[in-house]
Amino acid sequence: MGERSRAVEDVLDRLEQEGRDDDRATVGDVTSALGDRGFGPFLFVPALIEISPIGGVPGVPTLLALIITIFAVQIVMQRDEMWLPGFLERRSVSGDKLAKAADKLRGIGRWLDRWFHGRFEALTGPKASRIAGIAVLLLCLTVPPLELVPFASSAPMAAIAAFGLAMTLRDGLLMGLGFLLSIVAVGVSFGMIGGG
Repeated sequence: MGERSRAVEDVLDRLEQEGRDDDRATVGDVTSALGDRGFGPFLFVPALIEISPIGGVPGVPTLLALIITIFAVQIVMQRDEMWLPGFLERRSVSGDKLAKAADKLRGIGRWLDRWFHGRFEALTGPKASRIAGIAVLLLCLTVPPLELVPFASSAPMAAIAAFGLAMTLRDGLLMGLGFLLSIVAVGVSFGMIGGG
């Protein structure tokens, strides 16, 4: 058996270190810290933040969807490096909160690294990532209206997290799960928006 993957744990290590290094960690600092880990963390990190209790704060899901949209457009365009506009890059969170959040996710990260990696890698290549990027853009459009119902926007964010994890772990099975969750999330979104 080969050496165990540490892709997600490495991302969490970087987030925790960033939080410990600064009293306030900006979105730009986090983006720089994750810069060479590929596109995946730029999707799953904000999606996981939204799924956490922080996602219940009014305005946070829409802000995170905006950040993810900017990253997803760059994935579709196949840019080499991620870019954010200055007003988003300067947004910050307490370094201590960031470090603690990364530490709390460590068990999940270890589990993801152990069970999800290297299957059907062809489904995580550039073409699949572009298609996933388009799906993420569509999912982000559902977030602002869903924000009217507490935690309803977690449905599209779960699909976005699956896409980001699939890209990070090079796991085609997770990529397939992302597309399946996207269909479910869009169905839930239309049901809630149409029924509201």
